[in-house]
Amino acid sequence: MGRPKRDIRAAAEESTTPPDQLTTLQSVAKVIKAEGNNLYSCHLPSQRTVLVELAARFRNTIWIKRGGYVLVDLTPAQDQKGKVEGEIVNVVRDEKEWRKQSYWPKEFPRVTYEDEDEDSTVGKMPPSDSEDDD
Repeated sequence: MGRPKRDIRAAAEESTTPPDQLTTLQSVAKVIKAEGNNLYSCHLPSQRTVLVELAARFRNTIWIKRGGYVLVDLTPAQDQKGKVEGEIVNVVRDEKEWRKQSYWPKEFPRVTYEDEDEDSTVGKMPPSDSEDDD
């Protein structure tokens, strides 16, 4: 039997609102790759790559896409068990709201695609043969 809808809605609602402030061990990270078994490789703002585990309340309820942002709670080095360096405690779903927070890292700039319009051939007709016959 599946999870109750109230658990799924609670997890989704919790991830839409950013926290007011972060603890010293928490950081916003960018997801690089899903490693399997609820493990993800993430880039920290310091460009360090860490392996983190998805919190149990988000498993099978929220999916994380590559290139998305998550809130990671890192465990101290002496408490680490194996290669896992922390836990994903929140998933950034409303990125616009999260970017307004003071703790959003400057190393994760907003990506715009305005410069690529000049070289794009989307929506344009291919050149006709009559233009070549001069």
